[in-house]
Amino acid sequence: MRLRNKTAVVTGAASGIGREIALAYAREGAKVAIADLNQAGADTVAAEIKKLGGTAVGVAMDVTDEAQVDNGIDKVAAALGGVDILVSNAGIQIVHPLVEFPFADWKKMLAIHLDGAFLTTRAALRHMYKSKRGGSVIYMGSVHSKLASPLKAPYVTAKHGLLGLCRSVAKEGAPYGVRANVICPGFVRTPLVDKQIPEQAKALGISEEDVIKKIMLKDTVDGEFTTLADVAEAAVFFAGFGSNAITGQSLIVSHGWHME
Repeated sequence: MRLRNKTAVVTGAASGIGREIALAYAREGAKVAIADLNQAGADTVAAEIKKLGGTAVGVAMDVTDEAQVDNGIDKVAAALGGVDILVSNAGIQIVHPLVEFPFADWKKMLAIHLDGAFLTTRAALRHMYKSKRGGSVIYMGSVHSKLASPLKAPYVTAKHGLLGLCRSVAKEGAPYGVRANVICPGFVRTPLVDKQIPEQAKALGISEEDVIKKIMLKDTVDGEFTTLADVAEAAVFFAGFGSNAITGQSLIVSHGWHME
């Protein structure tokens, strides 16, 4: 059990990638806080972990709300004995051509992806530094942290920005034994991606099948979606490995969509 005696906070964990990471962490022995805007969904995942014999709590958290983030992380630390791992995973997707992109949607996207990453990182680092146990901060980037696609200007901007935040945290956290890394998945069949398929089909004037084959999976080596389990295993690796040498890095999990 690679994460025995560790406490993890996973944002956006009521569904999709976040849920899968929370379950994987629990299987590896971690106590897990399920932080999500959807309190009922967070509680459901926490209950699922408890049924499997693990320790988990659900936390209502809007990652763009400074007070809610600070209070939520403090409550987790008090209830579960600190914070050793943060997975900044909460995110949304909105697609439009840039010239039609509403400014309100631009600000919403950057607030959730970047402000949320900043606020949760700051709150978690305070506990990691104080505990003197070190820690691991993991950002959910994307292949779009490396590349760009049409219709996704704020998403691409935010995912690129996470690389910069990660590298800064790696520098500042090093004296305290805190590592920071980014996971960069390809397309994963989550509700977020399923929602994009008809939106992109409409915006580009092509079929949904063509969106999948000619846009989403075109540059993979095998025409396969990245799975939830693929991403969760990368998150377990970054949370549990015993070396401080791997920090400030990004790991692409994309069936070869992007290689570097």
